[in-house]
Amino acid sequence: MASIFTQIINGELPGHFIWRDERAVAFMTIAPIKSGHCLVVPVEEVDHWDDMPEELAAHLMLVAQKVAKGLKSVYQPKRVGVMVAGLEVPHTHLHLLPIDAIGELDFSLQRPAEADELAAEAQKIRTSLLDLGFKEADCG
Repeated sequence: MASIFTQIINGELPGHFIWRDERAVAFMTIAPIKSGHCLVVPVEEVDHWDDMPEELAAHLMLVAQKVAKGLKSVYQPKRVGVMVAGLEVPHTHLHLLPIDAIGELDFSLQRPAEADELAAEAQKIRTSLLDLGFKEADCG
């Protein structure tokens, strides 16, 4: 059975996308730690991040760097944190979130978000990425 992320990527479940190319997508998480928390996910289902082909791992990190530039522009954080946990969905994904302190990288701070809130945050990030020249953000 396809992972929940594959179902989102394929349009079978709703998702608020901020990036889409042939190998990776980025979309808002439904349980953000804070505003701007998003996921970078390979289109290919790979359960463990360390099992990804090297080229795909490199591509995922490059997409994360580009998305981070959009997050910096929108939220003005001290840093954009990156986490690979992978316990909740058996499909590799990078968590990106704007942070001002290390304590903000805490999954106990997650909360459910409303669809309209996620849509608004995604739109801000897409606009920023498009302004930075990333055509892959034209996916909303």
